Amino acid sequence: MTARPPAREGPSPLPSPPTDTTLGAALRVAIRALTPHSPSPRADAEILLGHVLGKPRHWPYVWRDKPIADPVLGQFRDLVTRRATGQPIAWLTGRRAFWTLDLRVTPDVLIPRPDTETLVEVALALIPEDASWRIADLGTGTGPVALALARERPGCRITATDISAAALAVASRNATEHRVENVTFRAGDWFAALEASSPAPPDAPPSPGRGTSGAPDPIPPYSLILSNPPYVAADDPHLARGDVRFEPALALIGGPDGLDAIHHIARHARHYLAPGGWLALEHGYDQGARVRTLLEGFGYRGITTRRDDGGQERVTWAAWGEA
Repeated sequence: MTARPPAREGPSPLPSPPTDTTLGAALRVAIRALTPHSPSPRADAEILLGHVLGKPRHWPYVWRDKPIADPVLGQFRDLVTRRATGQPIAWLTGRRAFWTLDLRVTPDVLIPRPDTETLVEVALALIPEDASWRIADLGTGTGPVALALARERPGCRITATDISAAALAVASRNATEHRVENVTFRAGDWFAALEASSPAPPDAPPSPGRGTSGAPDPIPPYSLILSNPPYVAADDPHLARGDVRFEPALALIGGPDGLDAIHHIARHARHYLAPGGWLALEHGYDQGARVRTLLEGFGYRGITTRRDDGGQERVTWAAWGEA
């Protein structure tokens, strides 16, 4: 994985409030300290104080006149100072909400975004409620998409892959915490990880389009392959802003135009999909037309794009072959 960024020169430590400060006073000091450095200073302060207290974020407002213990105040001030340097909230709390899940997050993984819930919505619209599909989630990261689908479609079997062993460790722990048992995690680079899956039973059909010369036992085809791959262009100025400054470049950058991984997945997914199986890809807000053209060129049909809650084109999906 990409090494963590070097330490940055941050703002001066927060002014020391009195040791008998209240929850409300601690919040006010933190909000003032974060205002020059964060687009959401109030929310940041509320989340961090709730985190150190082990309470919901709005709890300190209800008990704003309650004194705050010195050890708790010290932890809170440390987190606020780190947030003022730009460190992501999800790193500071170690958690991120996604779909109906509260996921563990570390600096080794991409922080799940609300935009990626669009990929889950698309997948759920494709998968019948009583389905027993084989599904592959390529580049799973912390496992948000795979775990959300596993919870919503318990009859399906999902293989979640990632090239990062550290990411898979986080994803596996998230699965354990949420008692999800119908997801298998595999390490490897895109489809190489699927090749590492358990051999198919003797009567399993061969994967469509795969050669047999020197190949391992055939892998049963997948009804759905989906991915939130790296899709940020290498020179995108957004890489120098916000949380992405700190996140692993391997999980963000998709080559010169951002489409390297998408091109690779679209090209090779055809050999792993069942006839009529679906491929669904998250992509950048300005990449929809290029992804549609790419899929059309590879022979996919029924190509469709869905916008996220912000109105941006975010997920494109298509079918391979005839069902």
